[in-house]
Amino acid sequence: MGKIIENKWFLLLIIALTWGSSFILIKKSLLVFTPYEIGAIRVGVSGLLMAYIGIPSLLKMSKKVLFWVVLAGFFGNFFPMFLFPLAQTQVSSSLAGILDSLVPVFVLVFGFLFFGIRSRWIQFIGAIIGFIGAGSLMYFSETNTEDSQLFYAFLVVLATACYAISALIIKEKLQDIPSMQLSSAVFSIWMVPSFIILVISGFFQNFETNPQTYEALGYLGILTIMGTAVAMILYYKLIQNTSPVFASTVTYLLPLVAVIWGLLDGERFTIWYMLGGILILVGIYLIGKSKKSTIPTSN
Repeated sequence: MGKIIENKWFLLLIIALTWGSSFILIKKSLLVFTPYEIGAIRVGVSGLLMAYIGIPSLLKMSKKVLFWVVLAGFFGNFFPMFLFPLAQTQVSSSLAGILDSLVPVFVLVFGFLFFGIRSRWIQFIGAIIGFIGAGSLMYFSETNTEDSQLFYAFLVVLATACYAISALIIKEKLQDIPSMQLSSAVFSIWMVPSFIILVISGFFQNFETNPQTYEALGYLGILTIMGTAVAMILYYKLIQNTSPVFASTVTYLLPLVAVIWGLLDGERFTIWYMLGGILILVGIYLIGKSKKSTIPTSN
C-alpha cells in the first residue's frame, strides 16, 4: 500500500478526483452556507483534525521555517478557500473548474519572477496561450451576461495564482518537511483566524436545524475532509516527490471531473467552455515541455 501511495500517477489521479469534485460540493454547500462560512469551516475543521500532529510540528520549527510555513498556508490553504465559494455565487462549478487549470501557468511565471527558475521559450508561449484561453473563456462565457459578473471569474484566477505561489514555496523552501507534518502545521496555524471568522459571521448563533441544513452540512463535511485535509496532504507529498510543475498538472484532469459533475447537475456547457479549456490545456502541455522534461519520469 505504501508503494501505491508513493506512486506519482496514483497521487495525481486521487487529487484530481477529490479537487475536481470540490466545485460541485461548494455549489451544494452554498445553498445554505455563506462563502465565508464555507471557507472558515474547511480550514477550521481541518485544523482541528490535524492539530495533534500540527502543533508539535510547529513547536519544533525555527522562525525562518515558520515564516515560510505561514506564507505557504495563507496562499495555499486559507485565502483560496474563501475565493472559490465567493466566486461560485456567480459562476458555475464547471467554469470554476476549467479556470482552476491555470495553476501551472502561474507556477511558470512566478517561478521565473520570484525564484529565478528559468524556462524555455516554448514554455512562455504556453503561458501566453493559457492566459488567452482563460481570457476568452471569461469574456465570452456566462460571466459576460447580466446574470453574472466578470469580477467573480477573476476571483478564481486569483485563487490559482495563490496556489502557484504556495506550490513554489513548498518546493523551494519547505522541501525537507514531511507532507503530513507540513499540511498539519499549516492548518493548525490558520484554524484560529478561521474560527474567528465563523464567530463574527454569526454561524454558531444562526445555525438552523432542518433537513436542508443537514444535507448541505454533509456536502461540506465531504468537502472539508476529502477535498481539503486529505487532498492537501497528498498534494504536498506530490510536490515534494516531483516538482511544482508536475504537481500542478493535476489541472489536466480536474476540469474534466468538474465539468462532468456540472453536466450531471444540469449546468449549461457552451462551446466557449470547450475552446477556452482546450487553449488552457494546450498551454499547460507546452509548459510541461523542456529539454530533459520538466516533469520527472520517476520518483
